[in-house]
This record gives sequence, C-alpha cells and structure tokens, in this order.
Amino acid sequence: MDKTILIISNVTNGLYMFRRELLERLVKMYNVEILAGDTGRVDVLETMGCHVTITEIERHGTNPIKELQLIRYYKKKIKEIKPKVVLTYTVKPNIYGGMACACLGVPYVANITGLGTAIEQPGKLQKPLLFLLKRGFRKAQKVFFQNSENMNFLLKHRVISGAYELIPGSGVNLERFPLLDYPQSDTLDFVFISRIMKEKGIDQYIDAAKVIRQKYPNTRFHICGDAGTAYKELLEQMQKDGIVIYHGKISDVPKMHKVSACTIHPTYYPEGMSNVLLESCACGRPIITTDRPGCREIVDDGINGFIVKQQDSQDLIEKIEKFISLSWDERKQMGLAGRAKVEHEFDRRIVVNKYLEEIKRAGL
Repeated sequence: MDKTILIISNVTNGLYMFRRELLERLVKMYNVEILAGDTGRVDVLETMGCHVTITEIERHGTNPIKELQLIRYYKKKIKEIKPKVVLTYTVKPNIYGGMACACLGVPYVANITGLGTAIEQPGKLQKPLLFLLKRGFRKAQKVFFQNSENMNFLLKHRVISGAYELIPGSGVNLERFPLLDYPQSDTLDFVFISRIMKEKGIDQYIDAAKVIRQKYPNTRFHICGDAGTAYKELLEQMQKDGIVIYHGKISDVPKMHKVSACTIHPTYYPEGMSNVLLESCACGRPIITTDRPGCREIVDDGINGFIVKQQDSQDLIEKIEKFISLSWDERKQMGLAGRAKVEHEFDRRIVVNKYLEEIKRAGL
C-alpha cells in the first residue's frame, strides 16, 4: 500500500489510550507507521494493524547533541517510510518531527497535548523552546490545540504562523465510558486517578483525605495510578492507617467509577485536556478540579462539579464538604449534567473527524 501515514509520539500507551478510535479508522484505509517510545501496548497496536518502530526519546532531556540526533533520526525514517502525511503528538515530536517534515516537504499535522512548565513559565528555557516550537510549526498543514489558553499563549508569542484550530482535547469514547448507575452505598467514595506525582495534586488530595476521613468516617478515598518510588511507601502506610485505599495502576477505569461518587483531580500540571475528567463525566460522575487550562473547560462550577484553587488543601477540603452536604439526588444530577456536557462538547468522534478532514486535505 503506497498510502502511508506516519504517526510520531513520545509514548505508545498514550496513542492506544487516547487515539485508538482514530487508529482503528486509519488502518482500514492506509498503511499506518508509528515512531514512539515503548510505554506498553505495542503488541496491541501491532495487532490492530499498525507497524511500530520503537524510538527512544528523553522527554525532559536538553542535551543538544541528542536533540540533533533525534532530528536526523526522524528525517532518516521519513525518507524510508515515505509517508503522504505525518501526525505528531507531544512537544519533542511536534518540534523535531515538524522540523524534519518541513525540511523534506512532507505535509504534517501537529497536536498540542500540553506545553509543559518550561514553556508556560518564564525562565531560561522558555525563549529557546518557543523558538524551537516556531521552527517545528512553521510549515505545518494544521496545528490542533486542546485548550484555548495554550492556543492564545502561542499566538501571543507569535509561534503559530499558519492554520490552527481548537479541538475538544482527545475527546472521550462515550461507548467505552458509558453512563453508569449512581452508587447507593453506606459509604461515600472519592477517587483520584492519575500518575502519582506532586504536580497532579496528590499532596492536596492526601491532606483532604486526612481531615475528611476523621470528620466523616463513612467516606472513602481511593487512589489509582503508578506511584513510582516517590509516593509508594507513603501510600502503603496511609492505607495501613485506614486513610486511603491505594489500588496502584488500574486498567478498568469504569469499574472504579461504579463505586465512586466523585472524581477529585486537584492538578496544577500543564494539561492539554484532562482525560481523567472527561472519562469521569462520561460515566456520570461529578468532578472536583482546579481552575486551570484543560480542567476548567470540563467543569461548570456548581453544575457538574466544583472548582478549587490550585495547591490549596483547605479550599479542597471545603469543596469536598460542600459535596458531602448535597443530597443523593443532587449528586446524581451533577453526574448527569457532566454526561450531557461531554456528549455535546467532547465526543471523541469530533476529534477523529477533524483528523480525517486534514488527512483528506493532504491528498489521501
């Protein structure tokens, strides 16, 4: 098949988790090649019909020699694969994959899945990274943004000179994350689902769990995600002390939502659009999250959840207490409002169709 599409990303698991529906459509019509770091699901991607080439990417590395080697590698692979169009995701593939495509005259579509602290916050790395992004996007057929703040930030810094469009994040598959019955239980279960890292607000969640559990013994605080070495010992001890229930990394997220009454996502990490919140809303669960890009777009304060201040444990405690004070029916209605919102604004089919339009524009 001479109709080849190349996808460049830093991780394989993210492609499966959040681009699966697009890949399923593409493999029916095109030869799909993937260059990405191995974070799991490679065998599943291959079974779907994609051909995966593992590419080692230092996501936070700044060694200029290695960065140049990555550009050369992308150019070499693009020459070998001869794609008709390239789709890039995440910062380094956007920059260096974009540069390689621009040099070789290959159409490419970039997706801003989040900018990262080094770009968003003033510092010694901000200017050089903005320059590199500008070089990476200079000949892009289209740049997709997942939230308006990222879009306005890059427009303000004159990084984008060509076509761009705001899309609803990665969207959510409304069939894989169906509306679930709202739990009726003697306990009120809250859940944190994320990589366990400081910037995702785990410290604020733990602070809140300590206070709320003591004051409201019928509450439960679940934590789902890979803790690594930084938090694993702490979470295991807190579980022994009866403060949290630590599940580790889970594969069946809807199963967790069946027992949860509310998802708490107190992140201050640079999000593109929070998939945790989209999936929670799709399952009919109220959300409590921070007032920051990638989160505020999903929550209508007081309607389908509550907004909290970033890195503010006390505000989180107060919002959880406000949620506890609601009746069962009021909590259920919040969940239904969230489901209606994602059905209207964040259906993943919207994102898939946007990509199919761009691929068609590229001549496929």
